[in-house]
Amino acid sequence: MDQTHASSPLAGAVHDLATEVVLALRSGDHLATVCGAAGIDEENRTGIAAARVIGADLLLPSVLYGRHPHPGDVAVLDRAVREFPPKPDAPAATAWSHWHMISTLQRMAQPPGTTGTTGSFEEPDAAWLEQAPWQSFTHQLSVLAPLAVPAAPSAVQRAAAARAVDLARGFVRAVRRRDWLQAAGAGRWLTAIGGEPATLGLERGLDFVELMGGHDPRVTLHVRAARLMAEARAR
Repeated sequence: MDQTHASSPLAGAVHDLATEVVLALRSGDHLATVCGAAGIDEENRTGIAAARVIGADLLLPSVLYGRHPHPGDVAVLDRAVREFPPKPDAPAATAWSHWHMISTLQRMAQPPGTTGTTGSFEEPDAAWLEQAPWQSFTHQLSVLAPLAVPAAPSAVQRAAAARAVDLARGFVRAVRRRDWLQAAGAGRWLTAIGGEPATLGLERGLDFVELMGGHDPRVTLHVRAARLMAEARAR
């Protein structure tokens, strides 16, 4: 674990997991285990909490490359779903993140020996996104950037597509404020929905975001995801 980037064991574990996701995205190695490389298994509670922070992006390399995820990674994500369900008063973004983790598990793999503990889970409400000011809208969408993946329709994705101009404004604002994580998340959404204004210069903008904020692997994760989606669309 790189302690220079870790202010706590949880922050260190999140950093390590995000770093391993980035490495897997760069290499395309579907046999690699993200969690194993980070020294995390389903009995490591700090690691499970970190997986909850990373969310469904734990399986992002498999999602984007269309390959089966490593069983160890599936087991960790499944454990995170069961160990950290959203509380009744949890923010809407937390409920959506939890829903997407379950959806990704059901779509990509069912952990061996399970009895469907994740269960079925209806989409949370997303009406609040329709009227949110564009600044708040961009913030919430950046928090929910793991939902910005191909072939995973949701009410959040539809809201993003309907407000691409607002999201582009938020991307520019985040860059100007040097909020690289928010900018990377917004840029990932804009790439996923494919509706950004032509004048935005999204590709160069994401290059700049990675240059300035790439010390945070979560920023690099979103930028790399955006590039892979753009490359897939161009093929």
